[in-house]
Amino acid sequence: MEEVLDAVGPRLRALRQARGVTLAGLSGATGVSESTLSRLESGRRRATLELLLQLSRAYDVPLDDLVGAPRAGDPRIHLKPVRRFGMAFVPLSRRPGGTQAFKMVVPAGPAVLEPTLQTHEGFQWLYVLGGTLRLVVGERELTVRADDVAEFDTSVPHWLGSADGGAVELLVLFDLHGPSGRRAGSRPPRAEG
Repeated sequence: MEEVLDAVGPRLRALRQARGVTLAGLSGATGVSESTLSRLESGRRRATLELLLQLSRAYDVPLDDLVGAPRAGDPRIHLKPVRRFGMAFVPLSRRPGGTQAFKMVVPAGPAVLEPTLQTHEGFQWLYVLGGTLRLVVGERELTVRADDVAEFDTSVPHWLGSADGGAVELLVLFDLHGPSGRRAGSRPPRAEG
């Protein structure tokens, strides 16, 4: 709690300076004296709820932002799917670069007789959660069922789709730079055809 309270002053000063507001201007907008504002920013005075509410209104920011309060409440993560190539991709990781994780959903639909293979840099691992995946990598065509794992270099022409016209759900890991570590006990997918 002390660390949170000690950080309020510097946060208030940084916000005021970022907005290009003087102590005199802020004093005029809030009715709080310049000396009180200066002592708040320097940490020589603790912020009261009344003062923070006035500053929150003046800066038009939530009170939580002024004090750096940790986010609380709803623990659910609201993921937004992205639609590409007729499939839904739900990002599960938010870190730019490095390994990306996402859930992929191949919708039910008519079987694709002549898939269009794609290539791009990287390496992909996938785990089939449900349904039956048709995976084409180079000259090989595989059927990957629920609980099976596959991995491949995405610079090799490849395509993913439904093997039987039903929906397929996958967990996918993609890394632009390929495998950087050792493989750990994954069983190869069952190949058919």
